[in-house]
Amino acid sequence: MKKALTIAGSDSGGGAGIQADLKTFQELEVFGMSALTAVTAQNTLGVQAVFPMTAEAVSKQIESIGEDMGVDALKTGMLFNAEIIKAVSEKIVIYNWKNVVLDPVMIAKGGASLLQIEAISALKQYLLPLSMVITPNIPEAEVLTDMSIRTDEDKREAAKRLYDLGVKNVIIKGGHDEDGHVAVDLLFDGKEFTTFSSKRVLTKNTHGTGCTFSATITAELAKGLSVWEAVSKAKKFIQVAIEDGFQIGQGHGPTNHWAYRKRNELKR
Repeated sequence: MKKALTIAGSDSGGGAGIQADLKTFQELEVFGMSALTAVTAQNTLGVQAVFPMTAEAVSKQIESIGEDMGVDALKTGMLFNAEIIKAVSEKIVIYNWKNVVLDPVMIAKGGASLLQIEAISALKQYLLPLSMVITPNIPEAEVLTDMSIRTDEDKREAAKRLYDLGVKNVIIKGGHDEDGHVAVDLLFDGKEFTTFSSKRVLTKNTHGTGCTFSATITAELAKGLSVWEAVSKAKKFIQVAIEDGFQIGQGHGPTNHWAYRKRNELKR
């Protein structure tokens, strides 16, 4: 049994955060574990309140898992502040965990800040050098690289800058691309660029897409797949999750975490 850990915030609406991560892990048949960084009061309309955990509370949760159960791969989501980022980084070093997927969660769909501004430098200093993969969308990549991203060449330059900060593989997601027909994700491993394209789905029900995408990569790395294989699987998983998404609530509805499995069952 392969085991995956999510270190992230709780989404009371169930579409993102640790809820999305654990649903994804379950669908991909890895055992999911969690270390909670914050509790959010959240729904499809946005984030109404954020209640962060202390850095000590986050550390103790990770210790409980590291000392007993072990981790084959982990992902980070909402980390909120520099103290939590430092605490998480210290535990990753202590337990020598290598399959680390960093989803640099900064802004919620409704616009609420999920990472303090002063924590961005801590993310770059402490966590990026420990990460196997980072999965920013274009606005997040712009913040992390201090540059504007409008063209494919801009994406490549941003990927190079992030790689130079120590992360081993950079994937810049194309959901915010200006192209209205396709979404193109760019993977850079320090030597080669690879693109993953999918037809853009015209829907507002995209809550939790970033969490689900990075959780899929984490689950597949836990199983022993390569980064390229994990990203390829994640692109397919999130595509059908969006295509078969739910209209729940009055705002941005969630994606469908069981869509990939259901489609495979229909093919048999």
